Order: sequence, then C-alpha cells, then structure tokens
Amino acid sequence: MEAKPLLKRTLTPLMLWGLGVGYVISGMYFGWNLGLPPGGTGGMAAATLLVVVLYVTFTFGYAELACAIPKAGGVFDYAAAALGPKWAFVAGWAQIIEFVFAPPAIAAAIGAYLHIFFTGVPVLAIAVVVYVLFTALNIVGVKAAALVELAVTLLAVAELLLFAGVTLPHFSWGAFTQNAWPHGWQGAWAAIPFAIWFFLGLEGLANVAEETINPQRQILRGFAGALATLVLLCLLTFLGSIGVAGWEAVVYAQPGAAPSDSPLPLALAKVTGSQGWLYRGLVGIGLLGLVASFHGIVLAAGRASFEFGRVGHLPGAIGRLHPKFKTPSAALLLNMVVGVVALLTGKTGDIIIMACFGALTLYGFGTISVLVLRKTQPGLHRPYKMPFYPLFPRVALALTALCLLAMISVYWQQFLVYLLILVVGYALLFRASHHQH
Repeated sequence: MEAKPLLKRTLTPLMLWGLGVGYVISGMYFGWNLGLPPGGTGGMAAATLLVVVLYVTFTFGYAELACAIPKAGGVFDYAAAALGPKWAFVAGWAQIIEFVFAPPAIAAAIGAYLHIFFTGVPVLAIAVVVYVLFTALNIVGVKAAALVELAVTLLAVAELLLFAGVTLPHFSWGAFTQNAWPHGWQGAWAAIPFAIWFFLGLEGLANVAEETINPQRQILRGFAGALATLVLLCLLTFLGSIGVAGWEAVVYAQPGAAPSDSPLPLALAKVTGSQGWLYRGLVGIGLLGLVASFHGIVLAAGRASFEFGRVGHLPGAIGRLHPKFKTPSAALLLNMVVGVVALLTGKTGDIIIMACFGALTLYGFGTISVLVLRKTQPGLHRPYKMPFYPLFPRVALALTALCLLAMISVYWQQFLVYLLILVVGYALLFRASHHQH
C-alpha cells in the first residue's frame, strides 16, 4: 500500500503565535462595527463578552484534541476518532466551507482598500492578484509563508496598539455610553455574528499541528498566546474606537450614509483629522491586518482540503504534495479557484455569513469530540488536558448552540444555502468516496 504523504515539521512557537493572531486580526479592522446599529455599545459589548467566553472554553478543548491528534485535517480527524466517518465528513466539510469562504471576503476588502490608492485598477482585479500571489507563497513552503505571516502580523498588532495609544487619551465615558442600547437586549442577540467575526479563524491553528516542531507541547502555547493577545486587542480596539465620539461615528461616515467597513479610520479622523501623516500612516499599516488574516486562512484552508483529498473524499490529486516544496499545492490551487468564483458573485456579506455558519458547526463538532473521546478513549495519549473539564466543553457547546440560533434567526436564507451545500456535499463526495473503497 502506498504511504500517505506527510507534511514537514518546520513551525516554531513564535510562528504559531503569528499564525494564530494573523488568522483573526482582520476582524479587529472591519466587520465588527456592523453589530453596533442593532446592538449599540451595550448590546455589542454583551455579545462580545459571550463570544469571548465561547472562544476561551472552546479553545482549551480544541488544543487538547490538536495535541493528542496532530493532523492537518483538524476537526475532521478529531470527529473521525470520536464519531465515525459520516459525522467526520460533515465536520470536515463545514471546516472547508469556513476556511474557503472567509478568504474571498477578506480579498474583496483588500481590493477595495487598495483601490483607494490605485483608482485605475478594478477592485476585483486587485483581489484576484492578491489570491494568486499568496497562493504561490503558500506553495513555495509553509516556513516561508509562516515567516511572512509573522512579520505582517507583528506590524498589524503594532498598528492596533498605536491606534489605542492615539485614541484612548481622548476616551469619553459619555460618548461610549451614548444610545448604548438602541434595541434593548434583542440588539445583543442580533450583534452575535459580528462579535464572532472578532475572533473567527483562531481554530485554524490546529490544522498546522502536523507541521509543528514538537506539536504536543507547542500547539497549546500557540493557542493560549494567540487568544490572550486577541482578547487584549479586542478590548483596546472596542474602547478606543467607540470612546472617541460614540458608536455612530464608527458606523456612518456621515449621517444617512451606508454602514462603513472602516471603523478605525473613522475613529482616528475624529482625533487626528483625515489629512495628516499620522492618519495616513496608521490607515496604510492597517491594510496589513487584512493581509495577515487572508494569508493565514489560505494556509489553513489548504491543509483542510488536503486532508479531504488524502482520505479520498476529494479527488486523490488534492491529497498529494508538491514534489519539491512538500506543500499541498493542488489543494491550495483548488481553493483559489473556488475563492475567485465566490469573489465574482460580489456578495461579500453573504460570504462572511457562510464562513460563520461553517465556524459554528466546527465548534460544535470539536467540543462534542472532546466529550466523546474522554469517555470512549480514556487511554488516548493526551500530552495536554484542558482545565475545568467537563464544565468548559459543556459551556462551549451551550454557547455554540446559542450563537447558531441567533444567526439562523437573522440569516435564515443564507443558512438554507449553507445547509444545501452540506447535504449536496455529503451526497456527492462522501457516498462516492465510500463506493470507490
């Protein structure tokens, strides 16, 4: 029997931290402020606090799985061990939906951002070029990709800290609490998906466990360090943005305008004006936050699709490594084609919502896998065991269900499309792969 291709171990703890923060950091730069019109400061703060508790309780359990089963498939491999091949396929397919649909949304934002500086180049053209460039970088090698991710992430983190340093001295409690609950507690419910966007993608760290040096020790450090950094950045960004002139100022560029995708520049302009070197410099560096997340999720998506090809759920070529670079080049190229097709629809908001549905499905299956494997495989080698078991996974599961209900109630049409993709994928890919075996 032909041996399954194995990925090379090259990632260090610092690279893991860079990947973990990088996957997520674009959520600090855009998208979260769209939860303010329904939620206001109070509703968005309540939703974000709930989501922080979800990610803390989920992440420690997911790190346990990643240390015990360090494979590129992430939740697909964990669910296979805990629940069997049928549910593993659903979990892995949901993961692919999340990781393949998130990058085109971010690429569209990058294209729109660069279009400000290069007005003669269409937004779509810039987004496609970005896709090709970073797919090529990931094909060349995960170590090179991770080093670029680390450098870009460090600059993006520095920009957020500088943003906080500029805005927080101008923080006003009166501005921060103005019209804090425009729709009461119902607004907090509607704000939940945008609070998830603050942290979406952190789980992608598990997908590089197979390429991590000493994963049984380092994966936990990567998860814990990245989560602590992101919670701090979320707090600073939330306070600094809203505390300058109120939440309306970081949603609407002027009264009556459509909601903005650029909350940080809107807040910054209230302090520095929109023409000075500090404003232009900070906004320019802010692009790196989008690049970091785009690049990082492209990397994680490649591993998720590669694992599906390696086990036969996708064509075998998707599960092969590049002969020279030992990276999942075919999987990366397939994801790029799907991402560009998604870009062509022009429906960035819907693409983000699809990614969120995939993420919540992943969180549910990941948490269930922790609970099941503790009972069915007590002898499984666990270099790290999550604290506060079984409280943490039970809390994570309850909050995942709550967030899923919130999203379905607001975005039921997108949920039906997501469900259709899951069912069609199961019918075509899972059944076909099992008939072949």
